[in-house]
Amino acid sequence: MSIHDPNRLKSNDNTVFKNITLPLPPASKGAHDHHNPEMEIYARFMRHLRMVPHSHPDIKVLSAIQFTADMLDLRDALVTKVLVDCGLRAPRKALPDEYLEHADNALLRSGWDIGGPTVSLIALKAFWDKIGEDKLAAYRRPPIFHEEGMFVE
Repeated sequence: MSIHDPNRLKSNDNTVFKNITLPLPPASKGAHDHHNPEMEIYARFMRHLRMVPHSHPDIKVLSAIQFTADMLDLRDALVTKVLVDCGLRAPRKALPDEYLEHADNALLRSGWDIGGPTVSLIALKAFWDKIGEDKLAAYRRPPIFHEEGMFVE
């Protein structure tokens, strides 16, 4: 088998995570320090991902995110944000609803607005568009109404 053989597998070729791009370790200064929270999130996520006893990749990713959040006593959305910043690209059903709500709200804003999308979120949206996710998912969420009492006391 030569290097130009189209049947040759690369190290990142994988049939289990077909529509999922796994994250890379954080690249920030001091990222490989064991006390770095981003590195701890990444390491626990990757470790647990291999141990999830499920064959469906979306459920494996979601389970690993939730496990990591539980182990580190963090919110699912924060763990997902760190992983997306590290390069995680996955279908919407592989991500926690709390993060999807944040992503949808941010994507409805301009990049210049406060609360607008980050570079990694824009890349995730491009990935979703590429794999055929619902382009109008943000508009299909039920509206959030602020509840106020009818009378002021």
